Amino acid sequence: MKDGRIAVPSDGEGGMDGIRSGHFGHCDVFTIIELKDGRVENVSILPNQEHSQGGCLVPVTLLADNRVNAIIAGGMGLRPLMGFNAAGIDVYFDNQHAQVRSVIDELMNGNLEKMSEQMVCGGH
Repeated sequence: MKDGRIAVPSDGEGGMDGIRSGHFGHCDVFTIIELKDGRVENVSILPNQEHSQGGCLVPVTLLADNRVNAIIAGGMGLRPLMGFNAAGIDVYFDNQHAQVRSVIDELMNGNLEKMSEQMVCGGH
């Protein structure tokens, strides 16, 4: 991926030096990375919202409202995956709790695959 707004669920304060959260729906913040021509053009932080009302689709709406077109996650249930797909947001799978910077590098280098229904977590 060379262009777009990518969300990386992040622990703590997020940012390029932050760590990708293990659970996208309960992350502290989303680090939003804007790519243009294969380079990081801008980095911003978007606080996550509580999702007791609306369940796991609250982050889908939050990211769609903020013009995100891809998310990198370590896993998610079928319902949010379908929600992201319906919103036109690509979901990429990363199984490492790595620094946001290295996760974005993996995406830009084409090393992350899009998440399919066969890859979802149970219980969501």
